[in-house]
Amino acid sequence: QVQLAESGGGLVQAGASLRLSCATSGRSLNTYAMGWFRQAPGKSRERVAAISRDGGSTYYADSVKGRFTISRDDAKNTVDLQMNSLEPDDTAVYYCGAHLSYRVVVDGTANYWGQGTQVTVSS
Repeated sequence: QVQLAESGGGLVQAGASLRLSCATSGRSLNTYAMGWFRQAPGKSRERVAAISRDGGSTYYADSVKGRFTISRDDAKNTVDLQMNSLEPDDTAVYYCGAHLSYRVVVDGTANYWGQGTQVTVSS
């Protein structure tokens, strides 16, 4: 099993940047494909970005493509999400998730989750 803990959220103005980090513990991070997901009030959870176990493949939702970058550092057991040019529609609780299958993460789910970190973007 793997345990996940997100950090780095906050309140920013539109156009600003934030870097979210997901710290992992337990089973080796390189066992898992990883993803970032978000859920805004009154909306269902949506996938934001995914990265394969070896880091060679990445996926981005159309809404964040060109603005967000997912990365992993297996030596540090972290997965980061660099978010640039933030927009009010990016406001949500952001979760990192892990699954053995990259395809499953790209399809929008995981079987290990963190507790989430709030990102609020004001206009």
